[in-house]
Amino acid sequence: MTFLHAALLGVLQGLTEFLPISSTAHLILGARLLGYDDPGGVFTVMIQLGAVLAVVWLYRGKVLSVLTGLPSSPEARRFAVLILIGCLPALVVGGLFSSYVKRVLYYSPLVIATAFVAGGVVMLLVERFRDRPTVSGVDAIPYRSGFVVGVCQVLALVPGVSRSGATIVGGLLVGLDRTTAAEFSFFLSMPIMTAAFLHDFLEARQALTPERAAEIGIGFVMAFLAALLVVRPFVRFVARSGFAPFAWYRIAAGAVLFAAVAVGWL
Repeated sequence: MTFLHAALLGVLQGLTEFLPISSTAHLILGARLLGYDDPGGVFTVMIQLGAVLAVVWLYRGKVLSVLTGLPSSPEARRFAVLILIGCLPALVVGGLFSSYVKRVLYYSPLVIATAFVAGGVVMLLVERFRDRPTVSGVDAIPYRSGFVVGVCQVLALVPGVSRSGATIVGGLLVGLDRTTAAEFSFFLSMPIMTAAFLHDFLEARQALTPERAAEIGIGFVMAFLAALLVVRPFVRFVARSGFAPFAWYRIAAGAVLFAAVAVGWL
């Protein structure tokens, strides 16, 4: 049954990692509903790399062209610097405060509910009042805009905010079109989530019993497969319909969580 729960949570992770609805919050709540024990959120963070590897695979052409072009291509070096600039704020702040976040905020339904509602409202306001997009394509993103998106990514340390949601909203605010904002969020996830995986692995490696490692492995594979199925349709959907449906989902989910806390279910 524990392996089944790990598989279900892996699917949930893969489906929600790149949607602006907070995969971490969904995993925390899903684990509570299933009765799955995840001390310190280690399972939650480590299986996220499965979803990230799915994006690496889907965008492997761009990834390979940047890696192989670093010695000779100014465009490849510029893109690598852009990603570094966008990741630096979260790497610094996450390194300093991730333990506090996991210890204090991870298991608070009220924190998650508040972040859900606030994030949904912000997303609606940005979609409604943002200026006309001026940047199309990830290669055209200015360094300054990349840094602003990176600062927004720091907010994702709070469960319920959503890393993809924070970076996408940040991208819209600095003039990226919807597709570019989503794809830049994907590229930022690659180093950030890899760093989070390595951090948690080093911290928890002594406690990774064969059974625990098997649970993480199952969740990892299921997250990879689920993310493969959702990323491309998500990009096509937001290019056509925008982010308002996800914003309303966040507000409704937050309202349900507040109600569940009020009646004592959580």
